[in-house]
Amino acid sequence: MDPKTKSVNPPQSPKPSSIDPEEVARYTALADRWWDESGPFWPLHTLNRLRTDYICDRLCAHLGRDPSAPHPLAGLRLLDIGCGGGILSESMARLGAQVHGIDVTEKNIAVARLHARHSGLDIHYEVVPVETLAARKARYDVVLNMEVVEHVADLPGFMAACNSLVEPNGISFIATLNRTPVSLIVAIVGAEYILRWLPRGTHQWRRFPKPAELEALLMADGLQVVERTGVRVNPFNRSMHLTGYLGVNYMLITTRTRPCGGS
Repeated sequence: MDPKTKSVNPPQSPKPSSIDPEEVARYTALADRWWDESGPFWPLHTLNRLRTDYICDRLCAHLGRDPSAPHPLAGLRLLDIGCGGGILSESMARLGAQVHGIDVTEKNIAVARLHARHSGLDIHYEVVPVETLAARKARYDVVLNMEVVEHVADLPGFMAACNSLVEPNGISFIATLNRTPVSLIVAIVGAEYILRWLPRGTHQWRRFPKPAELEALLMADGLQVVERTGVRVNPFNRSMHLTGYLGVNYMLITTRTRPCGGS
């Protein structure tokens, strides 16, 4: 279905258990800084350049498209879950995708809409949880679930809703942090307390999912992981690169092999 299509009386549901009010409050307070590349979201801007190229290259390889074309993702219905201020959504829209960006923080969506308008980009932004989209039976060719799962309160419920949004033959990307001793040292002690690259409290280590945990939730809904990659951060020049090591940041690519909930 077209992500912009809304039913006259969309299904109503209680507040999803995956939403953590403390996380919403944290990102509401930071919302005005989303597009400040020297502010608290600079790591996300740096990561976005890496992940945009990665997503485009892998999608084009999967679909037999030319990644050097002016709009290589033209015609693809793409969902950006937890879009924040629209950093990744805008990158995907510039590549030609029909982007639906969603977030549960109203101020984030307000920032994203304003920035897209000033950038001349047609992006459909909405304050809505993934559980509501799942209830609408929305479907997308591409689902981006980037740097979100480590912030949700109910990972199985959240992933079940996300998984249901992937079309048959669709593809999804998931990026998060691994729950390892190394990630505790690097992503929290190092990034938040020593280097102060991120505000303290940005992450909770116990919520970092291990790849095997995510893969089990994906497989249960008919999604198969076809590629895994890690992300390495150079603390000296603040650059980021792909790596085979998954112990800190990692990304998964999945494709649908059977209907959600099928056998």
